[in-house]
Amino acid sequence: MSEVFTLSPDQGTDAPRPGARAPGRSTPATYAALDLGTNNCRLLVARPTAEGFRVIDAFSRIVRLGEGLSLTGRLGEAAIVRTIEALRICRDKMAARGVTRARTIATEACRSAENGAEFVNLVQERLGIDLEIVDRETEAHLAAAGVGELADRSALSIVMFDIGGGSSEIIWLRGGESSGGAGRVGAWESMRLGVVSLAEKFGGVDVTDETFAAMTAHVAEALAPFIAKVADETRCDRFHLLGTSGTVTTIAGVHLNLPRYDRRAVDGLWLGRAEVDDAVARLRSMSYAQRAANACIGHERADLVLAGCAILEAIREHFPAERLRIADRGLREGILSQMMREDGVGPHRRGRWR
Repeated sequence: MSEVFTLSPDQGTDAPRPGARAPGRSTPATYAALDLGTNNCRLLVARPTAEGFRVIDAFSRIVRLGEGLSLTGRLGEAAIVRTIEALRICRDKMAARGVTRARTIATEACRSAENGAEFVNLVQERLGIDLEIVDRETEAHLAAAGVGELADRSALSIVMFDIGGGSSEIIWLRGGESSGGAGRVGAWESMRLGVVSLAEKFGGVDVTDETFAAMTAHVAEALAPFIAKVADETRCDRFHLLGTSGTVTTIAGVHLNLPRYDRRAVDGLWLGRAEVDDAVARLRSMSYAQRAANACIGHERADLVLAGCAILEAIREHFPAERLRIADRGLREGILSQMMREDGVGPHRRGRWR
């Protein structure tokens, strides 16, 4: 955890320490959460409010840090250069906003790469950012903390999932009003596959029906341990799926026929089984060029989205549900909520999903 955020020597100044106030005025604490994944680098900067927190800055860039990792076992030089540049932007944003407390995490790409620790050291030396490589359990619980508020509070059982670039987390949430709103993680599993690794294994540009079926079967094998863990769990009549990732937000955008992606229209959207079926079918019917031209996909994700659909379809096959709720939120929101709860600010003193 970057409890003290310090700029690298080339900038010549230090950011305030946690809890510090700007000289001569009373400035509220400013929090930052950075999530460096296999595919994306994402940052949120926020201040606590009585209702939650208010985002005052954000950044997201596809860096493909894990490009080729499943084939070589190492982070590639070009990927490292792209990621360092994105992290530099994040560092400067945090400094400009006077961040007083930050947590900067790295997930599957840095966990599994032979040179993951070397990369983390390089980031610290060049940028002054102390990346924390979190384990899979921590990642799953942070995702639940960030997304769980979108779960149907009347549901006693929910399957939540986060489809990443190099790993995918799947979580059984127990909750409901009858438990006093104190929902919790019942079981979790981190599958060592995501959209990048799956696309590299099976191909993502021209995906035939046979290729898609093979991807889905491969994911189903990886799901087996989680299926066994929750075999005795009861699915209530309000059982539903809750998903966060570029895959599900893309499906929502396609369903809504958005001319450009709009988070406000997507985050919290409920889709019925038939609506998900239709959106996935539409994506599978598109050529690579059509996917690249779609405003909710773009050329940077056109070769990854069908791998994401295969992961989703494997989950839906084993956990059929009439409803899927879409979340355009996740680890960063979970990190922010956790830090604010630890500091006793905002409404986060007790997290519902933990």
